[in-house]
Amino acid sequence: MVAHVLLVEDDDKIAAPLVRTLEREGYEVERLAEGLPALERLLGGSVDLLLLDLGLPDVDGLDVCRRAREGGFTGGIIILTARDGELDRVVGLDVGADDYLAKPFGLSELLARARALLRRSAIRAGAVTGSGPGPAAATVPTQERNGLRVDVQARRIWVGGTELAATSKEFDVLALLDATRGAVVSRDRLISEVWDENWYGSTKTLDATIGRLRQKLDDAEAPATVTTVRGVGFRLEDATHA
Repeated sequence: MVAHVLLVEDDDKIAAPLVRTLEREGYEVERLAEGLPALERLLGGSVDLLLLDLGLPDVDGLDVCRRAREGGFTGGIIILTARDGELDRVVGLDVGADDYLAKPFGLSELLARARALLRRSAIRAGAVTGSGPGPAAATVPTQERNGLRVDVQARRIWVGGTELAATSKEFDVLALLDATRGAVVSRDRLISEVWDENWYGSTKTLDATIGRLRQKLDDAEAPATVTTVRGVGFRLEDATHA
């Protein structure tokens, strides 16, 4: 099922590229510029993820978040804001937000966090309805059960109980591969999301990043490896060390 994303952002210059990027990822995207219409839309159902700006023209985004939760909205909420103070971040999480991104932010980071949040929502839904693989498997992500865990919110990588050191770009590449573990991610998509959709540099930058990731995963004896699909891209797949 295609995830439905509601973007609440009054700045057209910010909203337009976000909508394009999300739609390119296959999401159904609806954009509103004010908080009160967004509340009505949220409580009408069928929204899986809310991307919420705080500086709205009619009502503060924090109030939208709080009222949405009080009204029964159970989907994911990511706050997008120019406010980068710790107090605002804590208040946002206290009133029901799941995540928080300070502007300016990278589109690749937003997409990675959105995918992670939607995955967690799907896992929780499976646990509640009893669908999917069963209670234990439904509440623990596959990547954690298999020993390699990519924590998108904390931007940390774990192999078992050991943290794997990685640069920002290494993390972004691994997070994108992990989001669709077992499936191929094209070179173009990796470059577009991790670097920039208008990147004109050498693709050897991607190859070098992949090479470093492979070495780090191998050194840590991680039960996963990055495989090259010649002429297409890369995939992260489970592997067992001898």
